[in-house]
Amino acid sequence: MLRRLPAMAAPDLLAGTQSLDDAAVYRLRDDLAVAVTTDIFPPIVDDAYNFGAIAAANALSDLYAMGATPLLALNVVCWPRDGISFDVLAEVQRGAAAKVLEAGAVVAGGHSIDDPEPKFGLVALGTVHPEAVSANSGARPDDLLMLTKPLGTGVITTAIKHDAASPQAVRAATDAMLTLNAASAQAARQHGAHAVTDVTGYGLLGHLREMAQASGVSVQVDADAAPTLPEVWPLIAAGYSPGGAQRNLNSLAPHVHWGAGVDEPMRQLLADPQTSGGLLIAIPPEDEAALRQDLQRRGAPAAAVIGRAAARAGPLIHVRRLDAEHG
Repeated sequence: MLRRLPAMAAPDLLAGTQSLDDAAVYRLRDDLAVAVTTDIFPPIVDDAYNFGAIAAANALSDLYAMGATPLLALNVVCWPRDGISFDVLAEVQRGAAAKVLEAGAVVAGGHSIDDPEPKFGLVALGTVHPEAVSANSGARPDDLLMLTKPLGTGVITTAIKHDAASPQAVRAATDAMLTLNAASAQAARQHGAHAVTDVTGYGLLGHLREMAQASGVSVQVDADAAPTLPEVWPLIAAGYSPGGAQRNLNSLAPHVHWGAGVDEPMRQLLADPQTSGGLLIAIPPEDEAALRQDLQRRGAPAAAVIGRAAARAGPLIHVRRLDAEHG
């Protein structure tokens, strides 16, 4: 949809609609810029408090991906005047406020409208030094690609809607979505990451495509290296892959070469739309071990090398399964 907006340019607009970055960034002075983002979606878990907290973590993730420190947030609410108690909304807002406070920021207001389908999200604003912005456009050939959370939240939240997810799967997905990307972003900056983005609605491959396109590289993905949430494979087999995964695959078709053995369930997982997903970090090979150890020390849900960048050649993304290619 952003392609339909009139072109916007200004000398101090460091990231806007013309880039593929996670948040807008505007320079206020030589040593200070603001990063701004927003996101809103319908409930994805049954617990109102957790829904609000996940929505907050999801919005704040865009700031972390840009290297920004959260400062404040505004609630954005669509809620039916009749049918769902405002006590439920209060729990949603309470969860969001707690997560924003955990990030060291504050909720400073917001806006609500009457809507038959409840939705909740936030506008999030943070600060960053203009020379410390973590764009997604810096990946270089031979960089390793590291993912900091397991995949599968789209599958599990779809199963939740059909009462098909076990309590263990719900808990694992919820814990992953509730985890802020603050520590992972700090580790990426400390260890000289070349490019950073967060994995959300376009799925792992969709955000890899944006990174590859913005960086002028191709990427090779080792499908079996992707970390997954528990019970994802049987849920995909039972038909609980969300419709967004297929839409992502359709849009990726011109940009992906599928290697031998990359079957349909694996394709669905790699395109699974994530909520409050992990960071995708392009790191020089010599810095990978230190970054992985630091992520593990900081309690990141995952620290998995899922591929490598290469000089631009052919499709943007090449997905392979090593066992199939070597078998």
